[in-house]
Amino acid sequence: MPVEEPHRVVCHLDRLLQARGMTLAALAEQVGVTVANLSALKNQRAKAVRFTTLTALCEALDCQPGDLFSVG
Repeated sequence: MPVEEPHRVVCHLDRLLQARGMTLAALAEQVGVTVANLSALKNQRAKAVRFTTLTALCEALDCQPGDLFSVG
């Protein structure tokens, strides 16, 4: 079985939440995902994000995908 290479995508959810004075729990409720899933995303443990979730995050945070993610 091939060894999976780590991705280099960095999530900036913590910075966006802080700038908006929003908690992870409040965002989770607004977006309709679990706090655990957002926590995995925020802590760089997520391996994928659905476009529907990405869209909801961008709408809730009033940002673009490039504000939320970068390639490090």
